Amino acid sequence: METLGLLAGIGHLPVDVAQSAKKLGYKVVAIAVVADTDPELPENADVFYTINVGKVGKILQTLKQHDVKNVTMIGKVTKEVLYKNGVMIPDLTTIRVLASLPDRKDDTIMNAIVKLIEDEGMHVMDQTVLIQPLLPEPGVLTKRKPTEQEWEDMRFGFRMAKELGRLDIGQTVVVKNRAVMALEAIEGTDACILRGGFLGKGGVVVAKTAKPAQDNRFDMPSVGTTTLTSMIHAGATGIVIEAGRTLLVDRKRTLAMAEEKGITIVSMSESELV
Repeated sequence: METLGLLAGIGHLPVDVAQSAKKLGYKVVAIAVVADTDPELPENADVFYTINVGKVGKILQTLKQHDVKNVTMIGKVTKEVLYKNGVMIPDLTTIRVLASLPDRKDDTIMNAIVKLIEDEGMHVMDQTVLIQPLLPEPGVLTKRKPTEQEWEDMRFGFRMAKELGRLDIGQTVVVKNRAVMALEAIEGTDACILRGGFLGKGGVVVAKTAKPAQDNRFDMPSVGTTTLTSMIHAGATGIVIEAGRTLLVDRKRTLAMAEEKGITIVSMSESELV
């Protein structure tokens, strides 16, 4: 039985990955690298550890201890942990990695971690390999279709999110009447949505896309019930995600929540903007 190393962040995605991997015959060694990972994760893994993301050396040692050959990194780990006192106390391996970086963009950090893992003889897998069904095809996913104004905001927001991703700053944009209310940076998707809703005084539309140069081994954009909760608090009326390149997590519950609150969800491909 081949062993999969699962480096888990916040959200339900790590659980989905663990369940899928076990169905395919993997033994799953899950390592929660942040606090507040999904409480269902330990029961869905064969072996479970909690090791802070700042202890990269210990994480690598643990993976090798279990003879892990394939690794997947899934779930939310915001870069904010680098700047909060006490949240991350780095070990020497982490300090060396951070000191070697030319900047602290998301992709710069993640590529350095991937290289470190692969230098140890392990392979970092494409995140989508085990959860392909979570990537929706193009179309309106909810019963309520967008209004004409929402369609305009979705197309506009999609373009803005793509440009934001090209700069490797974030993947989420909040718009209203084809004006940008908020752009995601270090604070993450949910805080961006809440800020955009406050500034737009409700009635906003959210756009979330993959980066033009998205590396599928890490940081795949995802939307789920937590995103919907933030949208409800922000008074958002709709969200557009990129078809085939954005993960729709816990689809049944997410769509049910959207239907209940009258939120429209659209999966759009970039070719539709032409």
